[in-house]
Amino acid sequence: MKQATRLTLLSRHYCHLCQDMEEALGALAKECGFVLEVLDVDADAALEKRYDELVPVLLHEGHELCHHFLDVGKVRDYLSKIG
Repeated sequence: MKQATRLTLLSRHYCHLCQDMEEALGALAKECGFVLEVLDVDADAALEKRYDELVPVLLHEGHELCHHFLDVGKVRDYLSKIG
């Protein structure tokens, strides 16, 4: 059985853009069958240094899919290519 694709959202608790992206990704995850992992960028100094101004950031295995706003079309296209 194939393991579900895991996407990582780098987020902040007080960030409304992060909350919006996480909510939209929840619906997309149900549709596309991926697992979403949410990480607090402020809890990891290396992540904060690298992604501080870009948050929220959606990643797959270190590959940045989008930042600030969810690009649904780009994420769907990417998932279909790796699928």
